[in-house]
Amino acid sequence: MKVITLHKRINTDELFELIRQQLNPLFRKQRKTELNFTVTRSDNAIEITQPDLYPGDILYHIEVKQDELHITRSEHYVDDVNSLTVESILNDLFKIIAGKAGTDLILEG
Repeated sequence: MKVITLHKRINTDELFELIRQQLNPLFRKQRKTELNFTVTRSDNAIEITQPDLYPGDILYHIEVKQDELHITRSEHYVDDVNSLTVESILNDLFKIIAGKAGTDLILEG
């Protein structure tokens, strides 16, 4: 699990919309592929899946806890280039949502 603090209270709806709107276009631009990810929301969690390539697996589970994001990545695809690209894009989107407050990595393991 990875824990990132954004130094401000996070609006789950806002983060969900940002990821939903930006993930696929940014991914296609970086990887030059038409692969699309599904972004869903449940309570204070956001999940990213791609059922065609990763059937039955949630690639990323992001729980919003006040000013922290608790991120779990599927252990089966840690070194997968698609998963690494998604992680890079997510980190950039987290910086956008944090604004001037910035982000800090608290825990990675």
